[in-house]
Amino acid sequence: MVPFAGWEMPIQYASILQEARAVRSNAGVFDVSHMGRVEIEGPGATALLDRVLSVDAPGLKIGRAKYNVVCNESGGIIDDCIVYRRSEDRFLLVPNAGNRSAVLEWMRRWADGEQVKIDDVTERYAMIALQGPRAIEILSGITGEEITTRPFAAAVIQIAGVETFIGRTGYTGEDGVELLPPQESAPAIWQRLTDAGASPCGLGARDVLRLEAGLLLHGNDMDTAVNPYEAGLDRFVDPDRERYVAGDALRRVRDEGAARRLVGFTVLGRGIARHGYPILDGDQEIGRVPSGGPSPTLDTNIGLGYVPIDHSAPGTRLHIDVRGRLVEAEV
Repeated sequence: MVPFAGWEMPIQYASILQEARAVRSNAGVFDVSHMGRVEIEGPGATALLDRVLSVDAPGLKIGRAKYNVVCNESGGIIDDCIVYRRSEDRFLLVPNAGNRSAVLEWMRRWADGEQVKIDDVTERYAMIALQGPRAIEILSGITGEEITTRPFAAAVIQIAGVETFIGRTGYTGEDGVELLPPQESAPAIWQRLTDAGASPCGLGARDVLRLEAGLLLHGNDMDTAVNPYEAGLDRFVDPDRERYVAGDALRRVRDEGAARRLVGFTVLGRGIARHGYPILDGDQEIGRVPSGGPSPTLDTNIGLGYVPIDHSAPGTRLHIDVRGRLVEAEV
């Protein structure tokens, strides 16, 4: 157990390797109650989210979800979130644990004059992620009915008589759901999931799995010094909306082109690319590794890195400085 963003969090239960393999081959269950839960509702809810989210909130259908980034006026990424539309004027936003306060503050700044209620319900509900190829089968088994919720859609189901919000979303690259039961019901639901065959998994396996899937971690792979075009998140940005607060800055980046780009790479030589290691072209440093480590699924070492556009094409050879030793890598 370790402290993380004000929470006590499990790094591992059995081993990181075992847990990562369980999610890829069967199912794993993660306590992700450290993630934020923010309800936005009222006649002005849609207009507020249209101002602060990178995606088109008015166009989001009821019962659907979208990944998005919250950017400041310069286009820097305050956080990446998932937004669910629960009804015409009611939304649920899930920010990262360490950025919950910053996202709340940003939304409240732009809510001035809007008829909207912003309610931080993080401690009212737990959040459990059930992930893996058997996740839906396991959940259907304990509810007694087939779960038919589509990817990036949401529903309310009954688990042992407890009304539970679920979204078919996750952070592992596998199929699965994220469940938001009332916090007092969470231990019993966790127990049912593990009794049905899901392996308890910690933050260590979660980090391995999301890196394998190319999913970014705010604070490592992006922050307010990074814009979504550099981070490869172009498809989650609609900068042409009139009210969007980051629109001017992001239109400039889009039209002029980003100078660098986040790429994935495979390490060809012997060595692990860790956070902060220099990326080189010859003897010239051209970037740093924000995330890297072993991939049990690929049985090799992988990583992410921001490099100049002319070094970002697939197949480009780079070197990683692993404690003073140059190790070859390929985009």
